[in-house]
Amino acid sequence: MTFHIITIFPESFESYTKSSIIGRAIKDKKVILKFYNPRDFTKDKHRRVDQKPYGGGPGMVLEAASVIKAVEKALSPSSVPLPLTLRGGPKKKLVVWLNPSGKQFDNKVAEKISKKYSDVVIICGRYEGIDARVKAIIKKWKEVKMEELSVGPYVVTGGELPAMVILDTVARRIPGVLGKIESVEENRISSSDVYTRPEVLTYKGKKYRVPKVLLSGHHQKIEEWKKGK
Repeated sequence: MTFHIITIFPESFESYTKSSIIGRAIKDKKVILKFYNPRDFTKDKHRRVDQKPYGGGPGMVLEAASVIKAVEKALSPSSVPLPLTLRGGPKKKLVVWLNPSGKQFDNKVAEKISKKYSDVVIICGRYEGIDARVKAIIKKWKEVKMEELSVGPYVVTGGELPAMVILDTVARRIPGVLGKIESVEENRISSSDVYTRPEVLTYKGKKYRVPKVLLSGHHQKIEEWKKGK
């Protein structure tokens, strides 16, 4: 799967995408990550992409033209490989418009994206937002699907953090990223509590023990404990 990130701060992804599971998935080419900075698509000699909002109000708004050009580049033949066959059918492209009032992003949405799409474009807003005409234009494109998604009932400074949440949640469902699909937590028959060695942990004079059932070797009882029975 290829993730195309539209952001004026691509450097904010650097440490996260070079470490741990996501970093390994990118290195192994299970996941491809590309960045498109609207500043590279503006005609302004100072590379400025924010303007004052019509109607007044505080803050600045990201202009439409440079963002649209960045999305067009992300979806161009040079950025999107030839059609592939994915789990669940032929390749499709998704544009994600991050919006606090959008559809709640959760595991079900992540699973759908991982199965249905091979290219995901995530548009990261900043300041007071992005000129709404960007959304109106993309919704008319027949070759892509657009969804407004929210990672939670709150507002953050920019779309980069929500984009990382979506990237992580979707990428870990791609076959081979976690090694085994059973490694996806919600696919396990498991208690939310887990334990490892030592069997007895002493902290400030008090002993904390691993539940006896996990030491019993009785597989049925262990599975029942994991299910919360």
